Amino acid sequence: MVVVDLSKLRNFQERDLLQLSLGQQIEAVPRDIAGVVAKIASERSAIETAKAEWIGLEAKKKTLETEIKSAEGQVAKYRTQQLEVRKNDEYRALTHEIETVEATIDSYEEEELKILYAIDEAKKRFVEAEAVLKGNISGHEARIAALGLRLTELEKENAAAVAALEQARAEVPETQLRLYERLARSPGRPVCVAVHHSRCDGCHMKVSANVEFEARKGENITTCDQCGRIVYWQL
Repeated sequence: MVVVDLSKLRNFQERDLLQLSLGQQIEAVPRDIAGVVAKIASERSAIETAKAEWIGLEAKKKTLETEIKSAEGQVAKYRTQQLEVRKNDEYRALTHEIETVEATIDSYEEEELKILYAIDEAKKRFVEAEAVLKGNISGHEARIAALGLRLTELEKENAAAVAALEQARAEVPETQLRLYERLARSPGRPVCVAVHHSRCDGCHMKVSANVEFEARKGENITTCDQCGRIVYWQL
């Protein structure tokens, strides 16, 4: 009885799976870096929002200060006019105007106090957020640097894995290699799997008694009657 030797194919598969894993890890690193960069951008945006709120309130305060100064100038003008008028009704009219403008000034000043409080709160939020950002960016930059180093290591490992894979490929019988490459496309890796307890380790389905029998004998390449993978017997 001649037993089919799948050792070289299994060796090739081991290296194939390693190289595939390394390739996936290499592809993941730029995505991870992009994710960290996005976090930095998001935190910077939050800082800019907090800063814009603060600046907006400062601008509003300046506008109110201008309005108050203008109104105070108007009151001074009316008071000067009061000294010049000779009729009581004109004097009373100017008094009414002064009271109206002073009431407006009071409302401006009340609003200014609210804005001053809001400015203090906005400035506090900005300073706190900026401090957190600096700490986070330091961590993010360290993470990006670590990912860059990891990428370099992975690329070295992958180069070695590719070389080992090609060496192992050359040792696999052509018929086994062609079948492996076809099955690698569908149903996919792993291609060569064990059968034990009457189940395929690839699809985890129960195989037929005939498949199990053929896998036990090992005289021919046997495939799972559920998923089509190459199977071998394992206690």
